[in-house]
Order: sequence, then C-alpha cells, then structure tokens
Amino acid sequence: MKPLSGSITDQAPADPAATDNMLASQPIGYWAGLVHEAVTRRLRDAMARMDVTQPQYWVLNRVASGPATPSREEVIVHLAPLAGGQYEIPRVIDQLLHRGWLRIDADQNLRITDAGEAARVRLRGLATELRAEVHKDISDEEYVAALKVLRAMLANVEGDGSS
Repeated sequence: MKPLSGSITDQAPADPAATDNMLASQPIGYWAGLVHEAVTRRLRDAMARMDVTQPQYWVLNRVASGPATPSREEVIVHLAPLAGGQYEIPRVIDQLLHRGWLRIDADQNLRITDAGEAARVRLRGLATELRAEVHKDISDEEYVAALKVLRAMLANVEGDGSS
C-alpha cells in the first residue's frame, strides 16, 4: 500500500502517546512487539493459573489435530520454530508424557490421553475467552484488515530483496 500523496511517510520515534493523526509515522515493529508481548503475557499468565504452559498447549493441539498420529520428531520439527530454542519442545513432550496427558503407542507415535484431551479442551476454552478479551470492540472485518496489512508487511520484508 503506497501513501496517497505518492511520498513516503517519515519514520518517527516510537511514541506510546501518539495521537491518531501521528500513527502513520509510528514504527510497526514497536507496536507489533508491544501487542505480542502483552497478549503472550496475558495468555501465559492465565495458563499458569491452570498449571500449564503455552508450549504444552501447542503440543497437545498438534498431537490431537493431525490426520495421523505424529512421531515425537514430527512434533518437534513442526513446533520448534515457535518455541524458545531447540530444546523446549522435547522438554514439553517429556512433561506431558510424565503428566499422563500423552502416551507413546506401539509405533512410537504420540497419542493424546483422555486426561490430555480434557486439558486441551479446557485450554481451548481459556484461549477462546482470552481471544474475546483481546478482540473486544474490534470487528472481524477490522481484524482481518489488520492481519492483511501485517501479512503484506511480512511479504515486503521477506521478499526477494529486489525492491
């Protein structure tokens, strides 16, 4: 999306008190970072009160949602990019096996247990409640528009470098 005037808007320093007419000059990284930190903190704090971590929820969802039961290695490869380092997901899998929320079947694939599925359903309810809190007073159309803008920015940054 190009500025309507054909010129490029100057980048201003991050300003939490920026008025609406100043927002076009604000750095996206600053604002996206603030939102990411606040939403992640809120979700993780709420999950902690249930004695669960966000990566544990990711693993439960991954094991429960696939068309086939995944191996430990498949779950690690799929989720490692989201986690805080290459060792996080293997630890989480071990925690969930110890807790009895996952088990390893005869083919060495991970399966969610009844207790794990009950926890996953509770966590999904929590995530849905928190989503509603974050999305308060934001229409689906506004949300989709914001994500489209972020997706376009990501494509611009990760492009082939020719622009």
